[in-house]
Amino acid sequence: MSFVDTCEGIMFTSQTSMQTSSFQDSIDVEEKDTDYDNEEMGYNQKIQLNCYYTIYLYQGTRSEAAAEGNVAWSQRRTDSTASTSQEDFSLTLVDSSLPVEAEPELRCYISRRLSKGALLGGMGNIAAVELSVPEAAVGCYCCLLEQERSPEQPDADGNGYVICLMGGSEKGLNLFRLELDKYVQGLQSSLQTPELVNLETEIRPYLSMWYEESVMHILRVVQMVQGSISFLLHAALSHIHVEVTNADDRTKADVARFIKAASLQGLVQEDTTTASLYKASEALTDLVIDCSTSPPTLSNTVSNRFCDDWIQAFLNAAERCNPFLLRQILENFKLKAIQDMNSLKRFIRQAESSHYALFRCCQFLQGCGNGDVLLQNAHAEHRDLPEACSIICVLDEFLSEQKAQG
Repeated sequence: MSFVDTCEGIMFTSQTSMQTSSFQDSIDVEEKDTDYDNEEMGYNQKIQLNCYYTIYLYQGTRSEAAAEGNVAWSQRRTDSTASTSQEDFSLTLVDSSLPVEAEPELRCYISRRLSKGALLGGMGNIAAVELSVPEAAVGCYCCLLEQERSPEQPDADGNGYVICLMGGSEKGLNLFRLELDKYVQGLQSSLQTPELVNLETEIRPYLSMWYEESVMHILRVVQMVQGSISFLLHAALSHIHVEVTNADDRTKADVARFIKAASLQGLVQEDTTTASLYKASEALTDLVIDCSTSPPTLSNTVSNRFCDDWIQAFLNAAERCNPFLLRQILENFKLKAIQDMNSLKRFIRQAESSHYALFRCCQFLQGCGNGDVLLQNAHAEHRDLPEACSIICVLDEFLSEQKAQG
């Protein structure tokens, strides 16, 4: 108790100054990373990013039985098939939103990637591709979805479909790799129909929406909640459940995906730690977003200085209608939170043998503005370490007294 009382009366000027500088470096991405506005897509509120898709039938030429099954369909597209004597596969155009002159260029690029073994089944690949489109060079996500091999054709040579999604830049699309992987995998069941008779009713509409569904969800959420975004950020870090009411399915899905993207699940120590965090969060009240009003009404809101400090960066990027910049800011937000967690863990280890290190823990927690979240994670991670737990209890008490004093 005496140590906590001592800490309360000390001004932590140098530490706070150092943390402020580090934090400012994190949120200054929109000033430093001008690629997202210039080289990548020239984004603003009046210009809509052009995005494209293309789907090819992929056939291994050694799989004669599989090829015969598609011969009638392929003959209707003989002018759109690429196959050379050096290749053991063929590509047949199924559908594309690219300009006519750009599609053969894309097909040549995909053929080169396949020849080099750079496209593995089910694994997305992102690169910059030069095509005859207004942007000249665009980011291209491509994925080979292999068809399941039937018992009658166990030796079929990897037949399937190559899905290509193009828009923005390589750097921008890489920020949404997980979303793109999941979106393309969602097409798998629709591709099992013989001769793709569902092309116009299912496949084409699905591919046409890839950008809206895989990239724009973060922007839509920030535009919807505006300055209340800090409550969602805090909920994501704290593993607090977010309930969306009086909203359509898309809005509910957008919020759920935003929370998942903003959380540190998969980035911090897994297994028992994650389970403990969710168990601790059960005692917290759900954040409720009522979409019956515009803007939505949020209930049971909790935030902290760390999350509040990121509000303006998110609003600035949302005003510029730039989903890629928004995602980069979100990744920087998570990176800063992880850096602070690692710093606290280091201080706690040192505090087990040094009173000065305990003082530095208090100093750090007071300056970072994210003490409640950091201690929640520390409790979960060190729960089996008695010495560390006793230190965390002192820190918890210190933060509680600081909060009581305003």
